[in-house]
Amino acid sequence: MFLAILAVFASVSCVGGISPRAWGEEPKSSVKPIRALLVLGGCCHDYATQKELLSKGIAERAHVEVVIAFDSDKTTSHLNPIYESPGFADGFDVIIHDECSADVKDLAIIDRILAPHRKGTPAVILHCGMHCYRSEGYPAAVTPWFEFTGLQSTGHGPQAPIDITFGAPQHAITEGQSTWTTINEELYNNSSGKLLASATPLARGKQTATNKKGETNTAESVIVWTNNYRDTAKVFATTLGHNNDTVSDDRYLDLITRGLLWTCGKLNDDYLK
Repeated sequence: MFLAILAVFASVSCVGGISPRAWGEEPKSSVKPIRALLVLGGCCHDYATQKELLSKGIAERAHVEVVIAFDSDKTTSHLNPIYESPGFADGFDVIIHDECSADVKDLAIIDRILAPHRKGTPAVILHCGMHCYRSEGYPAAVTPWFEFTGLQSTGHGPQAPIDITFGAPQHAITEGQSTWTTINEELYNNSSGKLLASATPLARGKQTATNKKGETNTAESVIVWTNNYRDTAKVFATTLGHNNDTVSDDRYLDLITRGLLWTCGKLNDDYLK
């Protein structure tokens, strides 16, 4: 197993690859730290900064080792090299999908990415991870990636603050969170108007913005949810996280850390710092 993981690491080293260090390598408790693979890169975001914000922020909050697979390519059509190996998930307890790869559409590749989750590996999906892998049939059909996310989104609104409200009673993931308003962020739409039956909403976002014509419009969508993927893998998802100021916000980092722990069945005092 160890040799297999090393082989995967080597396959991405030439493109920014997996960071040689993992935040949280020395836990302060006797629990075995969760090993999380953070996959990110592609179009439209400052992933070079966000990989550090996310990995450090999660490790500061929980006993989690975050290993980074960063692709420096800035297009939507480039496959993160970590996925070139069928064994990319070997040795990891959870995969964090934060890539922006809408134009990677080959079903064989998508099946390879989803294979560990179909076998039970939990997942966290962040922001543009929701807009990835738009294979044939999108958006009319629930294509494989959107069965995995639990909610199909086809686009987003302007850069404007989002008012976040949490469902009642609060889920264990959102415990301690109260209504707050983001800085300028993108509100992703819910193209079908609702989650899949396998998904559960945890928070909604409302955004009011004025367009170039001076018209004021208000939109509202589910922005945080969980998905029970094929009754096999737990998924936590949020469409928040476009800008660095959001990704570095303590409330955001608290939310995704608790979501990650929940997917692994470890949302408890032993794993929270």
